[in-house]
Amino acid sequence: MATLCFTTTITVSRKLSPLIKTHIKFPKLNLLKNQKRLITEKKRLIIVGSIIEDREVKSASFKPEQEQEQEDDKDKDTDRLMSRGINAAIVLATGSIAVTKLLTIDHDYWQGWTLYEILRYAPEHNWDAYEQILKTNPVLAKMAISGIVYALGDWIAQCYEGKPLFEFDRARVVRSGLVGFTLHGSLSHYYYQFCEALFPFQEWWVVPAKVAFDQTVWSAIWNTIYYMVLGLLRFQSPANVFGEIKTKFWPMLTAGWKLWPLAHLVTYGVIPVDQRLLWVDCIELIWVTILSTYSNEKAEAGTLEETNSSTNSSED
Repeated sequence: MATLCFTTTITVSRKLSPLIKTHIKFPKLNLLKNQKRLITEKKRLIIVGSIIEDREVKSASFKPEQEQEQEDDKDKDTDRLMSRGINAAIVLATGSIAVTKLLTIDHDYWQGWTLYEILRYAPEHNWDAYEQILKTNPVLAKMAISGIVYALGDWIAQCYEGKPLFEFDRARVVRSGLVGFTLHGSLSHYYYQFCEALFPFQEWWVVPAKVAFDQTVWSAIWNTIYYMVLGLLRFQSPANVFGEIKTKFWPMLTAGWKLWPLAHLVTYGVIPVDQRLLWVDCIELIWVTILSTYSNEKAEAGTLEETNSSTNSSED
């Protein structure tokens, strides 16, 4: 019995050994295949993830041109609205201060006055105050008047050029106002006194002689000063400034002959010496509009030529 049992166990083990071997070998092969599949899937996932990240980076960094143009247009619109709001605030504040000063000239005496009386006496008393300032500080008063007129004239010129009412160039208005305040008022004050000393006669030919002198010598001097100072305030080179004076000198001088001779017949024949600049500044509103238009057209043409030349040189 012992021998029989021994043999049977051996035979069973021999019969089962190949089955055990086969069962052991197949899982090893499946594990290797699964590992290879996992490795390939990981590689694919890595590649796909990198491609997606590259696309996201490219789409984030390089936006379409239409979106960029839309954003630029939005920025321009916001800047334009802000600039328009600032200009409107400046105009409204300046106008309200000026009107308040003119209407409240008699505010110390308003007790018991009606609105009709306030409006009736305001022009007369403002004129009396102006004459009083002319006696105490004539140069400063004329400088202030010329500064206001030149700034207002440049604003009118910009509106005449087609710009909306509150989209004017503030720097351009300030430049023109500075020229009127610092130079025109003071120089005109001394010029009219010099003209009276140059022609101290009371003959009939004195007024035409003054008009001729004004429209040749003085106009040539003042137009040159105006263009030169405006060019320097625009930070133009001296060559561009003198080129502008050279090209615009004669046309502007002859253009003034269409306006000023008739106006100066009143200036030198009717208006007293101290009041002449106020009369001339009223006519200057038209003339400054012409001057500012001519000057800024030349400046804008020069800047366009410079930009075109720079772009052409960069392309070459």
